[in-house]
Amino acid sequence: MKKRHQQKLIILSLALLLLFNIPLILVFNHSGHISGFPTMYFFIFLIWAIAIFISSIILKKYYE
Repeated sequence: MKKRHQQKLIILSLALLLLFNIPLILVFNHSGHISGFPTMYFFIFLIWAIAIFISSIILKKYYE
């Protein structure tokens, strides 16, 4: 794997570590709902889906 792809994946991992930190998640822990889902669950699954999408783009460029 090229060094720049590794660096992008490491940066993505560090960003996820910060986004899934308990104090930030608790900011979204209130009684509101988005599309019928509690706000905290919506935040967690949205960030997770975005991370999968970004990592697939990085790895797709690697295998080209």
